[in-house]
Amino acid sequence: MLTALNKDQVFALLSQIPDPEIPVITIQELGVLRKVEMINDEYVVDITPTYSGCPAMKMIEQDIVAKLKEHGITKVKMNMVYSPAWTTDWINEEAREKLRKYGIAPPEHSSVDKNTLTGKPKNLACPQCGSKQVEMISQFGSTACKALYKCLDCKEPFDYFKCI
Repeated sequence: MLTALNKDQVFALLSQIPDPEIPVITIQELGVLRKVEMINDEYVVDITPTYSGCPAMKMIEQDIVAKLKEHGITKVKMNMVYSPAWTTDWINEEAREKLRKYGIAPPEHSSVDKNTLTGKPKNLACPQCGSKQVEMISQFGSTACKALYKCLDCKEPFDYFKCI
């Protein structure tokens, strides 16, 4: 029989789960994993989708349930939290650097930090060469939370994790 884990231990355990679409960061680093509570002998896990209808949320739920089951926890309730809405402001600097090294331009520091005339992020740089000479190819990249850009210097395409 496994020893019962408290809510902080469960949160730490779930914080290790990688995001299914961007495996170099965890669901906690992404800001999707919000909170774990113990209510009436059941763990209640709050998660917030990056977008309403995000296709990765079902996989995240399954990964959470599987991780808990590995540790003998079967009483779990998933709670989808929509307010406050997810924002890229919840991604910390360490996770932003992981995105950059993975080849995804991380979001700007603030969800409102855009050039109001062009809509392009003010400091967007190519994650490959660092050039700021970039252009948007498509508002949507490999997933809805990313846009597809191209570097005009090194010519490489790259995803940009949109500020939301």
